[in-house]
Amino acid sequence: MPEESIENINFDALNAKAISQPLVDHMYTADPSAHVFNGKIYIYPSHDIDAGEAFDDLGSHFAMEDYHVISMDSITSEAIDHGVALHVNDVPWAKEQMWAPDANEKDGSYYLFFPAKAHDGIFRIGVAISNSPTGPFTAQPEAIKDSFSIDPAVFKDDDGSYYMYFGGLWGGQLQRWRTGQFNAEQPDSPTAFLPEDHEPALLPYVAKMTDDLLEFSEKPKEIELLDENGNLLLAGDNDRRFFEAAWLHKYNGKYYFSYSTGDTHFICYAMGDTPYGPFTYAGRILNPVVGWTSHHSICEVENKWYLFYHDASLSKGVTHLRSVKVAEITYREDGSIETLDPYRD
Repeated sequence: MPEESIENINFDALNAKAISQPLVDHMYTADPSAHVFNGKIYIYPSHDIDAGEAFDDLGSHFAMEDYHVISMDSITSEAIDHGVALHVNDVPWAKEQMWAPDANEKDGSYYLFFPAKAHDGIFRIGVAISNSPTGPFTAQPEAIKDSFSIDPAVFKDDDGSYYMYFGGLWGGQLQRWRTGQFNAEQPDSPTAFLPEDHEPALLPYVAKMTDDLLEFSEKPKEIELLDENGNLLLAGDNDRRFFEAAWLHKYNGKYYFSYSTGDTHFICYAMGDTPYGPFTYAGRILNPVVGWTSHHSICEVENKWYLFYHDASLSKGVTHLRSVKVAEITYREDGSIETLDPYRD
């Protein structure tokens, strides 16, 4: 439900129809990355604030400064905010805009992966480490070498390999990397350098991580997202093409790559046989929510699967003040996922 359609919404009625309610309401949270560590749910969201920045299509009003970690003993238990886990002032290479993070665990250490604008105005991806899933986290002094754009998601495969998925259009700068180098021309245009509608859409990236989870072990590769005929999705296919919010999970031996379509506000997914893809478009997981953005994660909890997502209903539609929610998802016998409507009729 894009921002331009919210003016006449009765938010009390809308919230009454919502399939889930905000997990926390004392602050605004978004972009939830959920994991189960040691039998407990941990959620790594963005922390939305109103910094007074002007609204624009580069996302300048998303001026987040820090990360909090939320934990839950079970899917129905109270969500606990553990306070500031990492602040931009404690990241030597970062200047601003601590956007959507993710986390993972290896050998008893916990790794927070996060994008931020460096002092040169270019989004990079960094890593911070803690001995606790709730932090506090200590950032590495430099961003990951050869990292770029936004929305890192780190998936651990069954063989113990870790892969990072990332990328985002418009303010996420992915379109500025089409030549392999950052294109700084037309800095105020979110749509400069996008492909034409009849051309293949820009693709997200994947890179296997080094054993210490601090760097890429290979040059990032584009992830092919295909239509039902085996062709790359086109840039003009706004209802299906990738925009941001990459996520990967595995179910019954299949890899599910899910993502946001951005300006059309769907969470979609595609299926493949390897962590590198290719992935064939398979449908929608979530229909549009109140607020411009849609960003999610998918996590198994006690043999059930859940979609963690956000909307802006608590802030009455303020685009950059969102709230994390959770809803159960259902797989059909063929492995496809039933589409969720975030608000009941």
